[in-house]
Amino acid sequence: MQNLATSTTSKPIRSLEDALERCQCLGMRVSRQRRFILELLWQAEEHLSAREIYDRLNNQGKGIGHTSVYQNLEALSSQGIIECVERCDGRLYGNISDTHSHINCLDTNQILDVHVELPEELIRKIEEETGVKITEYSINFFGYRNS
Repeated sequence: MQNLATSTTSKPIRSLEDALERCQCLGMRVSRQRRFILELLWQAEEHLSAREIYDRLNNQGKGIGHTSVYQNLEALSSQGIIECVERCDGRLYGNISDTHSHINCLDTNQILDVHVELPEELIRKIEEETGVKITEYSINFFGYRNS
């Protein structure tokens, strides 16, 4: 989401190191499994399902169970350390690398991060029309890569 308010609560998560630091600040144990998941999400340049995360980690020889993957993904996403995107066919997880919007590729089922800043005039117009002060936003685009 594009954040329009200045946040004083914590610095943004822009790297694996930031994610690990946020875990520690929140009192979350950085277990071996949690570190594996975070490392994979920061290496991957795409959003992955829990099953894909499980498969990739086990293919890398990092023995991790299904339950451990799901529990860690839930804990990390509920604390805002990783991103969880709800889809009709399940959840996809990715790293958080600044506020951003998404392009949903309909022919490959990929979700791509894209940075979009709306013109200030458009935001003010939307606020005037709705009476809502916009503090952050994200946009979902949908399209075909192979058309």
